[in-house]
Amino acid sequence: MNTAKSIDELIEKRAEAREGGGADKIAKLHAKGRHTARERIDALLDEGSFEEFDMFKTHRCTNFGMEKTKMLGDGVVVGSGTIDGRLVYVYAQDFTVLGGSLSETMAEKICKVMDMAVKCGAPVIGLNDSGGARIQEGIEALAGYTNIFYRNVACSGVIPQLSGIFGPCAGGAVYSPALTDFTVMVRDNSYMFLTGPKVVKSVTHEDVDVEQLGGASIHTTKSGVAHLAADNGAQAIAYLRELLSYMPQNNMSKPPVVENSDPFDRADADLDTIIPDNPNQAYDIKTVIHAVVDEGHFFELQPEYAPNIVIGFARFGGQSVGIVANQPAVLAGVLDNEASIKSARFVRFCDCFNIPLVTFVDVPGFMPGTIQEYGGIIRNGAKLLFAYAEATVPKITITTRKSYGGAHCVMSSKQLQGDLNYAWPTAEIAVMGGKGAVEILNAKDIKGKEPDEAKAILAEKEQEYTEAFANPYVAAGRGYVDDVILPHETRIRVIRGLRMLQDKHMTTHPKKHGNIPL
Repeated sequence: MNTAKSIDELIEKRAEAREGGGADKIAKLHAKGRHTARERIDALLDEGSFEEFDMFKTHRCTNFGMEKTKMLGDGVVVGSGTIDGRLVYVYAQDFTVLGGSLSETMAEKICKVMDMAVKCGAPVIGLNDSGGARIQEGIEALAGYTNIFYRNVACSGVIPQLSGIFGPCAGGAVYSPALTDFTVMVRDNSYMFLTGPKVVKSVTHEDVDVEQLGGASIHTTKSGVAHLAADNGAQAIAYLRELLSYMPQNNMSKPPVVENSDPFDRADADLDTIIPDNPNQAYDIKTVIHAVVDEGHFFELQPEYAPNIVIGFARFGGQSVGIVANQPAVLAGVLDNEASIKSARFVRFCDCFNIPLVTFVDVPGFMPGTIQEYGGIIRNGAKLLFAYAEATVPKITITTRKSYGGAHCVMSSKQLQGDLNYAWPTAEIAVMGGKGAVEILNAKDIKGKEPDEAKAILAEKEQEYTEAFANPYVAAGRGYVDDVILPHETRIRVIRGLRMLQDKHMTTHPKKHGNIPL
């Protein structure tokens, strides 16, 4: 064997594989402001850390002349690397090769990297850019998709799974990102839908384009399918890297602690006056969050979907936490169908991966009305209740103002095994607000009274009710609130609580799994 010739052949084949669909197709991709699969991997991973697998794999299809169209790698780049020194596995679909369409062999490559990720206990990140199943392969392509979906499910709750959508993601391709933990899209360059505009028009007679049907703005405001919309590919990569920074490698480890210079006992006096004197006046709960977390940095998820509840990651004393907070600045912070689903899934993710939960409560109740009832508010509210009750990670709850009725129960209450339940002195913990309560309690007393007299009676009773119940001390007196704290103490109390709870261990009843009300 001619060694020099063999080496030259390997070098040539590597160069060919790295070319993907060829220089012309790469140039067309760049002209649209998009990047290749390899460029995205290089941006995602630490410099020089990528180890590629299956560079020379090709498809086996011979239908429709496909045996004449073979490209090394078959449209997906897979391997391992590091992000901030931590091992991750990655696959990136190459749109320059047959539109990134999924073949049997592409699926094998993706499945291999997912299997390696779960064996080694490391996160897996998928960078999606595919026109869907490779039609020429028929059932083999469908089987390939299903093999990927099965692994998404098997890996769920074992290793973190992140998805970036950098181009088309249509048909069966959408289910893999939907099964992963978090999905990031790119505005004006990516879309997701089960059936495209042409099929939609032929079946339902709706006339929509790809952006209206499944663009990033749709999936981050209306459907809730995606968690973040980036302005460009570089920002999407940055989002994926930051998301990973809050997570552990797997379900058997804890998130990395990131040291910073923010004093653990820093107090923000402005918090003592942030709650308005008028109980019906709004304030922004994000102001509270930014004031108490490390360096004021809060990485919010799904900011435009169900904005009446806020979710995201932050750190207290360097420790990752998941934050759930009612948002009184939107719909008074009421819980509705979308908010319940949004927060329930986030709570479950944090519990899967040993990320403590910090919950800020200011909730007047569940949204009333036929739209909510017909949409399943009972079932959807129960999802959030189930998620908090099931969670065994450290749970710290701070009630800033209203905590009424069933919504009080749901929002990480003491009875759902909240570890530390704090309340600000402005907290109102009761079955309902004073006005509604006195109208029910005094219905007989005002029956037949003149309107002015009835109004005066109700005003007097409402004052009595407010003085008796619109405070945190009844709940504290029962032990349902562990302490009433000054607002400016919130940061230090949370950090102390997290330190105290760092070795928390709970045993649950032996079972295969619960039956969350889906």
